[in-house]
Amino acid sequence: MLGDSGISRRALVKAGILGCAALLGCGCAGTHRAGGSAPASGSVSDAGASPAFRDTRIGCDLGAPDPVALEHARRFTIDTYAGDERLVCMESGERYLILPAGATVPRGLAADIAVIEQPLDKVYLVSTGMICLLDELDALDAVRVASVTPDTSPNEELARRIEAGEVVFGGRYRDPDFELIAAEGCPVAIENTQIMRYPDIKRKLEELGVTVLTELSSTEDTVLGRLEWIRLMGVLFDRDDRARSFFDEAVARVDAVAGRGGSGARAVFFYLDENGAPVVRRAGDYFQQMIELAGGACVSFERDPDADASSTTYITVEWESFLAAAQDADVIIYNATVDEGVASIDDLVRRNSLLADFTAVRDGEVYTCDATLYQQMTATPDIIEELSRALSGKLGAGRFIRKLG
Repeated sequence: MLGDSGISRRALVKAGILGCAALLGCGCAGTHRAGGSAPASGSVSDAGASPAFRDTRIGCDLGAPDPVALEHARRFTIDTYAGDERLVCMESGERYLILPAGATVPRGLAADIAVIEQPLDKVYLVSTGMICLLDELDALDAVRVASVTPDTSPNEELARRIEAGEVVFGGRYRDPDFELIAAEGCPVAIENTQIMRYPDIKRKLEELGVTVLTELSSTEDTVLGRLEWIRLMGVLFDRDDRARSFFDEAVARVDAVAGRGGSGARAVFFYLDENGAPVVRRAGDYFQQMIELAGGACVSFERDPDADASSTTYITVEWESFLAAAQDADVIIYNATVDEGVASIDDLVRRNSLLADFTAVRDGEVYTCDATLYQQMTATPDIIEELSRALSGKLGAGRFIRKLG
């Protein structure tokens, strides 16, 4: 369950309330907001060019900005200055100046730029998608308030810290415990795009002196772009080198798997809703990308071409269309991130007898995934490796993908 609301995480995902990257909040020794966020200044330009939203007009003289090269992420930029100050620009139009320990807030700073002073501590952690990034950076000790309980945390170390009282539950993005957050001294909250649906919540946090940084990892077009948000977490928690080293190694591992070519097996990734209808993720989804990087071909189902492609993550497919596209797929991967999953092939077929005639079911090539798959960004190379083995018929029980008997 999520907190004490009585609503399951899977139900929230199905309703579109939770995305693949959820919410995170963080705090630091001191922060200052000079004014409200500026409106978005434009969309991302072509790869290799400076994004239209990158705005280095900061209103004061810190010297010439030095842009940090990002390989895959397209929703944020980082510029460094001679005094180790870092300017972060988001595609949403929000800008943040991150000051090293001991630095003072520069006079004349543009009113829309929020200041975050290092070192970060007393983090209000809301984003389940960011938890694994902080864990990889060894930054979970900065967390004081979280939006998850031991039962809902996708990370064992964070769950342990909550159980030990080192971290306290402070409510979710839409119903935070303002009094607790203020009492614990959490002056920064890192939220994901869901907070945009609750502007009053964001406004209230800011009124309490909390700087709200809205991470946009879930809007990245590529799985490696999403993973590169660890570079921003590295900047925030003063672990730049560690973040860069991890990301470079992860990219190298993904490239190594992709370079093997793979089996070319066709895979379908879906679950059955409460009415028994097949539900798939939209074309171009991160999981589909991982299947392709693993050397397979993902069966995809296009939505209405006149519909907004960003309006939903999941697509319910008519059985006739599903049969036509997926019946001859070489591999079935049942999506256990939303419903309660299936324990065996027989369990799957009991959901709908038509599945018994699927090629993958007859051949015994049926798999399922870990329920927290979309919250495990740092495991991207491992997931792709397991997918490669599954698509080649060589995977039994992996950590994130396992075969059903």
